[in-house]
Amino acid sequence: MDEFVHLFDQCLNQFAEMETGAGIGLYPLHRCKTIYLVRHAQGIHNVDGEKNYKAYMSHEYFDAELTQLGWQQVDSLRKHVHSSGLHKKIELVISSPLMRTMQTAVGVFGGEGYTEMSDVLPLMVANAGNSSRAAISSLNCPPIITEESCREHLGVHPCDQRRSISDYQFLFPAVDFSLAKSDEDKLWKADVRETIQELAARGKKFLNWLWTRKEKEIAIVTHSGFLFHTLNALQNECHPDVKKEICSHFANCELRSVVIVDRSMLGSDVSVTDYPGKIPKGIDLPSDAAVVEDNIKVGMRDESVVLLCLFS
Repeated sequence: MDEFVHLFDQCLNQFAEMETGAGIGLYPLHRCKTIYLVRHAQGIHNVDGEKNYKAYMSHEYFDAELTQLGWQQVDSLRKHVHSSGLHKKIELVISSPLMRTMQTAVGVFGGEGYTEMSDVLPLMVANAGNSSRAAISSLNCPPIITEESCREHLGVHPCDQRRSISDYQFLFPAVDFSLAKSDEDKLWKADVRETIQELAARGKKFLNWLWTRKEKEIAIVTHSGFLFHTLNALQNECHPDVKKEICSHFANCELRSVVIVDRSMLGSDVSVTDYPGKIPKGIDLPSDAAVVEDNIKVGMRDESVVLLCLFS
């Protein structure tokens, strides 16, 4: 009877932890990825939009580029990425295919000192998007690709409409645009605004897509609305204090490092660090798995009951 009461209390405690997001979870390392979430630096639309929301409706800010302050923010984040050693860890950079995000991505994660004599294409040509910046090298840096599904809230706001891929390829020669499904922007609608639910669903789909990639440490350069609504749709299992860390609005050029876990077997990665043991083979029956006279495995019984309590 005492044993049953103990197991029942265990079940209640575990349910309480699930409800509050408390406790510790264990996941295989090869089922995890580290992602570095970055909001773009200050764009020209942010300046007037903060004063008057209607400015976001202006065609003057079509595919808004970075301000000079925005480029200073890029320089500051770049210094942090290098001083912290992140530039050595990141295997891939994924950017939303808009001017301000690509400028941020190549400015923060691109190579140093492009020279015209180089046989390698630059990530960004000089003065792309009225930047007054020199060309940015594609040497000694992770590959940078674009993906439409991490774009900003779609529709109505011209600042969130992209140019043609052909135009971008001229301005960002070494950025990989091969995932684009069309040259022109077919996702943005002048009179239809994507709902928050649609945006959050798109964000979840994007994160699921990450599991098709082999890279384990990925930087994602995207937008405030995309980050806010995607993260809020995923935070329901977090402790309230962790929710505050994850789900607040990003500042311009803010970087947050998070881990995502594949709990649904979406990926097909195999561990490169696990080791099977028993090499050479030998007898290794654990003492807690030894069979007693009544053929009940000592120590395994409690675990099975807890699982039944949790999932029945």
